[in-house]
Amino acid sequence: MIRLVLTTFASPEDAEKIVRILVEEKLAACGTVFPGARSIYLWEGKIEDSPEASVLLKTTVEQFPALETRLLALHPYKIPEIIALDPSAVSGPYAQWVRECCRP
Repeated sequence: MIRLVLTTFASPEDAEKIVRILVEEKLAACGTVFPGARSIYLWEGKIEDSPEASVLLKTTVEQFPALETRLLALHPYKIPEIIALDPSAVSGPYAQWVRECCRP
């Protein structure tokens, strides 16, 4: 089964660097970096407004725990966004490709 993981970074460069590591380590088959995001959020009692890069990682259910652990270790944020979603439908060939890429 495929799992999608959402996260954000302060810059596209940070995102690209960490996504590359996750793909090289076969924890994700792919990471799509969306530069130009803007996050407005509450942090330590005040409203923040920050440019960010959003990332959508594609992995497997089996690799998610290792991906989460590694992402927490690499991520520069104190509390990084890590949201895992299980899609209700994925094309067979794409799912097979993700499974092959994430095979340890």
